Amino acid sequence: MNQIDWQVEGMDCSNCAISIRKFLEKKGMQAVSVNSIDGKVLFSNEPNLPLTELKSGIEALGYQVVSENTAKTETKKKWLHNNKQRFLFTLPFTAILMLHMFHLRLPLHWLNNPWLQLILCLPVFILGMKYFGKSGLNSLLNGVPNMNVLVALGALVSFVYSIVGVFVLHDNQYLFFETTASIITLVFLGNYLEESSMQATQKLLKSLTKAQKIMANMIAFDGDHQELIFPIENTQLKTGDLILIKTGEQVPIDCKILWGDCAVDESIITGESLPISKTKKDFLIGGSLLDEGSVKAQVTATGNETVLSGIVKMVQQAQSQKPPMQKLADRISAIFVPTVIGIAIVVFLINYFFVDVALNDAIMRAIAVLVISCPCAMGLATPAAISVGLGRAAKKGIIYRNASTLESFKSIRQIVFDKTGTLTTGKFAIQQCETTIDENEFMSIVFSMEKYSTHPIAQSIVNAWSKSTLIRWKQIEEIKGIGIKALDDQNNMYEIGSKKILPAEINADNHHIYHLKNKALIGWIDVMDEIRPEAKNVIEWFNTHGIETIMLTGDLNEKAKNVASALNIKHVYAEQSPLQKMQQIERLSLLKPTAMVGDGINDAPALAKSTIGISIGNASQLALQQSDVVLLNQGLSHLPEAMGLGKHTYLTIKQNLFWAFAYNIIAIPIAAIGWLTPTFSALAMGFSDVMLAIISLNLFVKKVI
Repeated sequence: MNQIDWQVEGMDCSNCAISIRKFLEKKGMQAVSVNSIDGKVLFSNEPNLPLTELKSGIEALGYQVVSENTAKTETKKKWLHNNKQRFLFTLPFTAILMLHMFHLRLPLHWLNNPWLQLILCLPVFILGMKYFGKSGLNSLLNGVPNMNVLVALGALVSFVYSIVGVFVLHDNQYLFFETTASIITLVFLGNYLEESSMQATQKLLKSLTKAQKIMANMIAFDGDHQELIFPIENTQLKTGDLILIKTGEQVPIDCKILWGDCAVDESIITGESLPISKTKKDFLIGGSLLDEGSVKAQVTATGNETVLSGIVKMVQQAQSQKPPMQKLADRISAIFVPTVIGIAIVVFLINYFFVDVALNDAIMRAIAVLVISCPCAMGLATPAAISVGLGRAAKKGIIYRNASTLESFKSIRQIVFDKTGTLTTGKFAIQQCETTIDENEFMSIVFSMEKYSTHPIAQSIVNAWSKSTLIRWKQIEEIKGIGIKALDDQNNMYEIGSKKILPAEINADNHHIYHLKNKALIGWIDVMDEIRPEAKNVIEWFNTHGIETIMLTGDLNEKAKNVASALNIKHVYAEQSPLQKMQQIERLSLLKPTAMVGDGINDAPALAKSTIGISIGNASQLALQQSDVVLLNQGLSHLPEAMGLGKHTYLTIKQNLFWAFAYNIIAIPIAAIGWLTPTFSALAMGFSDVMLAIISLNLFVKKVI
């Protein structure tokens, strides 16, 4: 399927997003995702329709496609293309029209001329109908009426009523041109303020996106093999290219150091501002900053394969998803506009026929109901909070793969930790070893077998004995959770692994690694793994907050209990295979909502079975794809904040939805009884969305743990 990624401007509320989504689905598009906050539209063009047809259809709804497949089209912006320009254009006309409402000691009798009022109102009305009217009509034709229907209808009714007063009744008391102009002008103002507020909720994600496109120093060689260095945009680099990065420069793309030492600030990825020392063979993440040193490096990933691109993409996808709480608001928003129109008609009829209110006042009250109603607030309540929550999390190196995870954290009652690489550093040192064969031969055999394993203990042994002679095996196989089997040219069977590889007749002391040759024990190895320095404080935080802590590991029972005792972990399940880990998590999750923290690779089956799977990542693409939440590079340090931020984002969503529903429940009756004019209704409607943004933006600074 052809994946399409568009940037669309002009979405004011969730109804706009629903309109675009329904249009694309009617055209046969699959996996349609529309985010009204950042304007991202993602879909699969399975029927392979011409993109120009889809683009024209979206623009007919009143929106503007400004980029296709992440490549922005360079088009000259039209005059009055944004709400700020529209507001500034209409403001002078509206201000003059409304002068007579203020008790100024100026000769303003000339403003009572109906023809002058019509001339002043006409430019505002034409622009308003071109924007609100066109958008509202197209949304009606698409079956999902948006907020612009209400604005256009209110402005149209007051304008037509005024025209009747001028040309038919010839009576100045029927003139409400200033009402028409003020509705349109103030809604433009409200939309502009809303856009500015919502853009602020995206600032952290934009800082990540901005870091993706910079200049790089590419290294090339001429015919005499002389080194040449020239500038090139990082988007033009390819895997394998050589680059030079100097002190103070931003790392242009993911790469591996070939020469030099440096200190790197990876705060844009991890939230940790302290420089990290890097040397030959270490990896640098694109977007990080070289504080000290200069290095020559080889590009390892480009485009969407880079760590930063993966993070940005995951955050954008999470923002576009709808957690369960938002679905009710969306259903209400979808029927909100026709409901409000019906309420406005009923308000007019009751006021005019039953309350004995004058025709003028009855119409103004109906218009006020139309204008003050705001489906945007309900549609933006969840996306605004999620945008801020995900943005703050990304800045701290906390990546949520989906928006529903934020809401799920509120129900977590127990948390399960893997031991190796999670509660411990995963960096092992050989404590002691013993063998019945030649020591050098033993080291060569172990080295040659363990180099085929991805387990942290195996990698530590490989690093420690890297100078050993490499043996070529006739056959070798890794059995996850148990060990490795290898067959040499003389058909000798070697096995290395945990106690599970020992035959029943061998009764050995407890050691980490055993080595067998043809089922006979020829040696063992003990390793030492240090506990993460932050682990004790993190475990203590969960214990004091009433969340049960559990260790689930494949390590020996005695070793696991020692670590659990040092960290005050309540329950321990040791010597568990990957299958047993998965079964334990499945059982625990049935008892109560359970989060699991693992390395994101070996614990993948168990992570998938937990209510929330959390991986300790080293900023690798593999780690990013394993869990619901990824903690980048800082170990467990940000785990309490990941949970606290999830809970507080959920609380912010609840506050936003309460404000959105309460606003409409209170505002509509107040407008219906005539306590609000259409002008003040338009102003109040605009600021309702701004209020949601302010509540959401509080998440940037709110204490969550």
